[in-house]
Order: sequence, then structure tokens, then C-alpha cells
Amino acid sequence: MRPPEEPRGGRGADEHAFDAFYTASVGRLIGQLYAMTGDLAEAQDVVQEAFVRAWERRDELDLDAAPEAWVRTVAWRLAVSRWRRVRTALAFARRQGPPAAVPPPEPHHVLLVQALRQIPEAQRRAVVLHHLCDLTVEQVAAEADCPIGTVKAHLSRGRAALARLLADTELDPRTARVSEVRHG
Repeated sequence: MRPPEEPRGGRGADEHAFDAFYTASVGRLIGQLYAMTGDLAEAQDVVQEAFVRAWERRDELDLDAAPEAWVRTVAWRLAVSRWRRVRTALAFARRQGPPAAVPPPEPHHVLLVQALRQIPEAQRRAVVLHHLCDLTVEQVAAEADCPIGTVKAHLSRGRAALARLLADTELDPRTARVSEVRHG
């Protein structure tokens, strides 16, 4: 059994005509916009965005007239608009001056972060929220959307894992070299 044919001039015919238009012109338009902008990735992006806008207006777009010119014009305007946004952002950045110098992290912070990366995400989140952000167990449970008992288990397991990972380092509480690490 054959599928029914689309009626002439119906929605399916419009979509097929647009697909044919896209297939026939996308490469050419990208090449033209590449020549105009000098940036292949930018040309691809703006042509694709222009085709999205053409698709949204496919009922109004006369595929028998000059739809390629319409897409090319929209793509060019999108490229110009992007350049203006970049230029404005750069001007703003220049007015702000150079960023402030940031000192390197302290060695004990590096050790702590390395150890935290090695424990499961749920335990890491509970430990950070409770010990570094100073949230209560109840607040951690609310933020993590889990029961208080689960937070307590994550904290207990996380602290035990960190103790094993930080044993014999400057953060080992048994060495008493660093009494407490808090950052905030």
C-alpha cells in the first residue's frame, strides 16, 4: 500500500521545497559569507541561523523570487551584529583595566582540593557545604534535597575518606601543623 501523496501547495510541499532550497544553496551561501567575513566558523554559524529564521518564515518566503538573497542578507546582518557585541565587550573590558593579580593557591588548599576530587560527588558536596560553607546538616539536606540521615552518612564517609587521603600530609590532624582549613 502506497502512502498518500501530499496535496499540491500543502504544508508537505512547502517543506519539501524549502529542503530543496536549503540543499541547493547552503554550501554556496557559506562560501559567500566566508568570503565576506573571513571566518569559516562564523560564516557557518550565521548562515545556519539565517536558515532557521527563513524556516520560521517559510510561509512568507517566496521560494520562486530571491530567497537566497534574503538568507544572505540576514546572515550578513547577524555577522555584523555579532561583531558589534564583541566590539562593545572589548571596549568594556579595556575600560575595566587589567585584572587584579591573583596569588597562587596555598599548598594546603591544593592538597585538600586533590583529596576532595577523589571522593564521591555526594560526599564531596556534603563535606564542602557543611565544613567550608558552614551550613548546618539540616541546611545541607535542604540544599541537596535529601534526608538528614543521608547527609550525616555522606559526611561521615567523606571525612573518613579524606582522613585516609590526607594521612601523612601537612593536613593530617595528627601532625598538628594545620589546626583547621577554612575558606570562605
